[in-house]
Amino acid sequence: VQLQASGGGVVQAGDSLRLSCVVSGLDFSTYAVGWYRQAPGKERDFVAGMSSNDATDYAASVKDRFTISRDNAQNTVYLQMGSLKAEDTATYYCASRYGRTVRVGPLYSVWGQGTLVTVSS
Repeated sequence: VQLQASGGGVVQAGDSLRLSCVVSGLDFSTYAVGWYRQAPGKERDFVAGMSSNDATDYAASVKDRFTISRDNAQNTVYLQMGSLKAEDTATYYCASRYGRTVRVGPLYSVWGQGTLVTVSS
């Protein structure tokens, strides 16, 4: 099982960016995918998650700015990030677990490598 996150980069405050997470080695349509982020010196925080039934969950700090979506045919989950702020700067990770998305990181069984997002103000 492998998760490959991509799409990070350096953007200006107010810009948009789309992250992708390609999942391989499992029946993707039956798995949830979550996005987490970790800023330097801080804890890893839940950002957004999408269950196998397309139910979504968002952290309060990104709700109405970020949108999570999935393409089961491409085994890919996307995180569309808008109105980016300096405080969104972090390494973003995707993770997967069977069925329903949750906010508790250790409940995700598989993690991908991170992709760095830097927002300059």
